[in-house]
Amino acid sequence: MSSWVTTKRVARYGLIGFIRNGFVSFSAVLMMSVTLFVLTNVIISDAAMNETLRQLTEKVDVNVYFATNASEEQVMNIKKALEALPEVAIVTYTSREQALTEFRERHKNDQLTLQALDQLTDNPLGASLAVQAKQTSQYENVAKFLEAQQASQDGSAISKVNYHQNKTAIDRLSEIIDTSRKNGIAKEIVMALSSLLITFNTIRLAIYTSRDEIGVMNLVGAGRWYVRGPFVIAGVLYGVISAIVVLVLLYPVLLFYPVLVGLDASSEVLFGSFDSFAYYVDNFALLFVVLTAVGMGLGALSSYLAVRRYLRS
Repeated sequence: MSSWVTTKRVARYGLIGFIRNGFVSFSAVLMMSVTLFVLTNVIISDAAMNETLRQLTEKVDVNVYFATNASEEQVMNIKKALEALPEVAIVTYTSREQALTEFRERHKNDQLTLQALDQLTDNPLGASLAVQAKQTSQYENVAKFLEAQQASQDGSAISKVNYHQNKTAIDRLSEIIDTSRKNGIAKEIVMALSSLLITFNTIRLAIYTSRDEIGVMNLVGAGRWYVRGPFVIAGVLYGVISAIVVLVLLYPVLLFYPVLVGLDASSEVLFGSFDSFAYYVDNFALLFVVLTAVGMGLGALSSYLAVRRYLRS
């Protein structure tokens, strides 16, 4: 008998077994759907956390304030020196005039402050540079560079660097990023082990109902793949159908009831402007591949391991 014929028969028996064991198959699909739904929750929550951390990282910077008598050439020289650093992502320049305009806008409802400002004959604000590093852990190197620059001719125009005032917030954000990444990895490992155990026990129920059939096949000398194959195929079907069920249900859930995946309107305090439904739509292909691959892998591996007991008997 050719391998192709054997494969077709194994696949057919797997499909027949899947349909014949209707209630057990339904239970396996239900349990795996719950597992994949929780996995999707982990994926979306991690995406929300990463997006929030990215937004927070963009808001953290080191500001370099210049004296009012600093020339534009001195400011530009410092700016070019900062942009040449490998740790620096972007340097934003704010001129004296722009700083004054922004100050007036921030205090437009404070007439006393504006009147005091109008009494001055000259602009009291100096130019400034906002420096954003590529990683929050790199701000200390940027601050050390600026301290060294202050000893140079152009650096003498620097009035203040607010790194030390922001250091606590920067360090705290770095700790949050590192901790969230470690927690994400640990959560995914625990989730994978839990999913494998749940699916394994559920599929063992399906195999238990066919234990007599497996015993007969062993007695007549059927090959291991011929015995194990149909259950592996059924396990793959559990995974594929569960992935499709989860993806179909996610559309209305994320559109109308994001609280079911732990992301609702109140979570904006934690996750900012993250849109879970938009993430689902934009990454549908990725979610389909991940959920299908995980479902098929869990189903096939669980079936493979669960039927081993009966092959030994």
